[in-house]
Amino acid sequence: MTEDWQPRHAALVEALAASGELPDAWRPAFTAVPRHHFIPGEIWEQRATCVPVTTDAAWWDLVYRDVAVVTQVDDGQTDGPGIATSSNSMPTMVTRMLAALDVADGQRVLEIGTGSGWNAALLAARLGSENVTTIEVDPVLAEKAANVIKETEYGPDVVWGDGARGWEPGAPYDRIIATCSVRRIPHAWVRQTRPGGLILAPLAGDFWSGTLVRLDVGGDGIASGRFIGGARFMPMRSERPHPDVPVDSGTGRRGSTGALPFGSMADLGFALYAGAKLPGVVMADGAPSGRYQIWLHDRNGSAATVTHEEVWSYGPRQLWEEATAVHTAYVNDGSPDSGDFGLTVDPGGQRLWLRSPGTPLD
Repeated sequence: MTEDWQPRHAALVEALAASGELPDAWRPAFTAVPRHHFIPGEIWEQRATCVPVTTDAAWWDLVYRDVAVVTQVDDGQTDGPGIATSSNSMPTMVTRMLAALDVADGQRVLEIGTGSGWNAALLAARLGSENVTTIEVDPVLAEKAANVIKETEYGPDVVWGDGARGWEPGAPYDRIIATCSVRRIPHAWVRQTRPGGLILAPLAGDFWSGTLVRLDVGGDGIASGRFIGGARFMPMRSERPHPDVPVDSGTGRRGSTGALPFGSMADLGFALYAGAKLPGVVMADGAPSGRYQIWLHDRNGSAATVTHEEVWSYGPRQLWEEATAVHTAYVNDGSPDSGDFGLTVDPGGQRLWLRSPGTPLD
């Protein structure tokens, strides 16, 4: 595909800088590493489903928009359902995470989830290729990324393996950054980070779709830090959800919604709080037919659909009543926002806390 890409690239970098998301220290790297070099010819746009991009013009338009670009569906298998399994993250999220990583010259970084290789190349441009290691679980993606990064004259260490284990041969690192979501921060990442280093990762729970956590690593095998905003990423492959028990529609029970806390139930602060109080319960919201709704379900066949007019409950649990009871507790606890929550990781696991590490929620 031929295209006068320089104006598109320059416009994207300028837009990122004007938004305040692109720090001055990172601008040379973004200028030197154009996004399109890392996007394969076959891509999809994520809408309600993955929609193939079929023309050159649409390809260029999508690549240089501030959106995620799906670069693989169905783990690369043919004739699948068309589910996104790898993507190139939206540029605003890339800049936001790299800024939050707070790197300094000479520091060594491990990236979990190579994907297309763009993020690894940006890190190499900023820190030097010798200071960057990136690990990818998909051998095909790892090979493709290594080749395209090499074409851009950068040479970070691209390795194939399970990022949940980190990459011990290259440890210790000053920073670890994950570009896939995890349900629990592996302690291997803590062990492989120097005391005083940082871990930055998207954490996903049942009740929320994802949020960034930044952890300071101590010299005692413990890492602790706060959440710093929302972030939706594809899950680490070993943590993809298992199929849920089907909901029996014959158990449907109609009820009233009561005093609806709709607004704050969609807030990230409440999602973190409810995720600790209602383990295994999933919430989603939206307005697919022009009418706002909330959906709740657990993994064992209970569910609820809620509108301003009514609630329908299914299965043995009354999930809407449970969710509103937790919301009442959340309000009584001061309606904390996402920045009031944090996480501590030690050899025994991880603990979600509110306001200080001494007040765990789970």
